[in-house]
Amino acid sequence: MHAMGVEARAAAATLAHADSDVKTRALRGAAGAVRARASEILAANVRDLDEAGHAKLGASLRDRLMLDEERIDAIARGLDAVAEFPDPVGAVMASWTRPNGLVMSRVRTPLGVIGIIYESRPNVTADAGGLCLRAGNAAILRGGSESFHSSSALVACLHDGLREAGLPESAVQLVPTRDRDAVGLMLAMSDCIDVIVPRGGRSLIERVQNESRIPVIAHLEGICHVYVDRAADLEKAREIVLNAKLRRVSVCGAAETLLVDRAIATTVLPSMLAALAAGGCEIRGDAATSALYPMARAASEQDWRTEYLDAILSVRVVDDADAAIEHINTYGSHHTDAIVTEDQVAAERFLDRVDSAIVLLNASTQFADGEEFGMGAEIGISTSKLHARGPVGAEQLTSFKYVVRGNGQVRP
Repeated sequence: MHAMGVEARAAAATLAHADSDVKTRALRGAAGAVRARASEILAANVRDLDEAGHAKLGASLRDRLMLDEERIDAIARGLDAVAEFPDPVGAVMASWTRPNGLVMSRVRTPLGVIGIIYESRPNVTADAGGLCLRAGNAAILRGGSESFHSSSALVACLHDGLREAGLPESAVQLVPTRDRDAVGLMLAMSDCIDVIVPRGGRSLIERVQNESRIPVIAHLEGICHVYVDRAADLEKAREIVLNAKLRRVSVCGAAETLLVDRAIATTVLPSMLAALAAGGCEIRGDAATSALYPMARAASEQDWRTEYLDAILSVRVVDDADAAIEHINTYGSHHTDAIVTEDQVAAERFLDRVDSAIVLLNASTQFADGEEFGMGAEIGISTSKLHARGPVGAEQLTSFKYVVRGNGQVRP
């Protein structure tokens, strides 16, 4: 692990000053390698799935792990999109001139070496490696043990692109072991790693935050809500709720709790919950929900705090928008939450008072994705409040320095 860190530090020094066109060539080369090596990646993924099957991995986690031709093409397109994204390194964030003639600028710089610890989804391997490269950072990746073979195949594609561009392969490294002790070693490598980005469940995030000697950009679980207000367009609400829950139940932006205004619950809930159930979703509701939809299971206190990542939805009837806001700020993970309403006052109150990284009006929570934000890809949705919040793309993987230009000024 220490040798990897030393190599990453040397690679980061090279990347920090690499020409933008060179990094672009590496990213495009990696995207081409993903397409050319698609059969190898699929074979590696089948191996991962077979091993996951033996470990009796749940259906939703298998979905997060599984790759097919469409998802591999999406990985390649994601790398191409990152290649097209403006290089943030060297961008002037602000500039001003002082009365003494000093010209001061705040300029974006790479973070250095980024350690990324994540679970299940092999596409994170390509997204993380590509974004770190675009922002001039070296990456040490510790993927989930269940995606080890898929991640190895994808890192080989990133290495193809780096070689093609004349950049060191050590710019993107995958920890070559499934041993969990490697995570502990990474968290102590403050001499080699500048930032740790964990992406996974609560237990992983808590471990990283408790043990890390390195600054952390945390991606906490997505306990996402949709609140249907009394002034909602009911057809719009139905489509948004179904998409937010069922489009892909295993992603962090999937809705886990539905809140419905009591004023319209009788009108809305029976048909909406029947449509969700027809889509294979289990409903867990409070007493008011169960009275309107008797097939619902009784929701426990823990349900309001659970990221299911599965076809399960907790449902609560609330008195008004303020009650919905209170519920979200109490039980949510500050990830992504949405309101469906045509009342502009209620909408602005919700958007202002819900303390989450992403808040939406009349749109599905499944838009919590860096690609949908125009970032090409993202390492995760940060629920931290310092350094980066929301989708973490290339720009969020930079810091800055102050450049001061003078003409002989001395301080009196």
